[in-house]
Amino acid sequence: MLKSNIPIANIRFFDKTPTVADLERRFSRFLRGFREQRCAAEQIERFAEDGPTETFDLSVNSLSTQDKIKIERRALRYVELQEAATGMQHLKTEDRNALRRLQDGATVSRISNEYDADVLAATLHEEMPWMAPATEHIWHSMRKSVREGRPSIQFAPLLLLGPPGIGKSHWARRLGKLLEVPTTVVEATGEPASFALIGSQRGWGSAGPGKIVETILRERCGPVAVLCRPKCSFKPPFVRMRQGFSSLMLNGVVVDEVEKAGDVISDKGLRFSLIDGLLPLLERMTASTWQCPYYRVQFDLSWVGWVLTANSLRGLPEPLLSRCPPLELPPVSKQHLVGFAQRLGRAYNLPDEAVAVIEEIILSCQGDIGGPSLRTVKRMIERAAIAYTRPLLH
Repeated sequence: MLKSNIPIANIRFFDKTPTVADLERRFSRFLRGFREQRCAAEQIERFAEDGPTETFDLSVNSLSTQDKIKIERRALRYVELQEAATGMQHLKTEDRNALRRLQDGATVSRISNEYDADVLAATLHEEMPWMAPATEHIWHSMRKSVREGRPSIQFAPLLLLGPPGIGKSHWARRLGKLLEVPTTVVEATGEPASFALIGSQRGWGSAGPGKIVETILRERCGPVAVLCRPKCSFKPPFVRMRQGFSSLMLNGVVVDEVEKAGDVISDKGLRFSLIDGLLPLLERMTASTWQCPYYRVQFDLSWVGWVLTANSLRGLPEPLLSRCPPLELPPVSKQHLVGFAQRLGRAYNLPDEAVAVIEEIILSCQGDIGGPSLRTVKRMIERAAIAYTRPLLH
């Protein structure tokens, strides 16, 4: 797996930051040495012109009050400039220590070639073929990132639109697992304010960084944020996964049911909705210079890949839709539900007759679509697994 570091925050670190007292001692020692050398050179010059003299004093150890004032000012100025160069002069020690994890940047791993991108996309498509539009979007983005030699993958924001229970969030989490990335979940229904995602400014009682920055600091890896929905037809050739498969290392942020975020308005009439916090992060230009409200430090979040999920477009503003054109997904067909039950049954080591019963239930539903949701199928598999592993009662 190919790994590299990319700068993620506009901050600098120095191996050792001297104190004002240290600088004053260094400047004083330098000034004394400089004057001693100059005095010695002058006396040697006089000796060459006038011959030997009775005094040959090389000790210039006393500094005047004016010298000490200048030294103190310069030491203070040096410390101020170095503090300003870090970009963290306004932060407390504990916050600087937290950001020190980004001293060497964020570690990312990238897909080494287009074949590996095909393997990853084929694996995801085989598991969830009804999510082909989203898989195709990621597949083309991975191949483009390889061709352009980018240090990691970049793809346009996704808005996956479809009925509940078709696996939009599961697809996003599965994508993160195949890419070997840590995933952070933001539920729009339970966390409708922007604080959970981007953080809040100091002065609030619950001030702190958002989940994106927290994940970057915890995992020290570049970010991919996810929110989810899809549509299109994608049939990559199936190939076996080979040993040494390389993927990108990013972190995932899954934001579910974004249309339910709504508006969050304070007593003073200020808006703090989740969507308002998202908009600047969905544009690559503004995301590259995004400033964390809590740390007040500039982060480059243009490497974040956003996948949003929604059950309907109702309540979603036009600025969000213009940044994330929706990919519409139909309900899952019975054929796909049966395949999902078979794969999940094998994962739970269920006997064939147990899976066959669940297949009959799925196929007994009227029409080609109208079957149970993925959640229902998963619950049936889990209950069947419990029943088959239950001890016999005598």
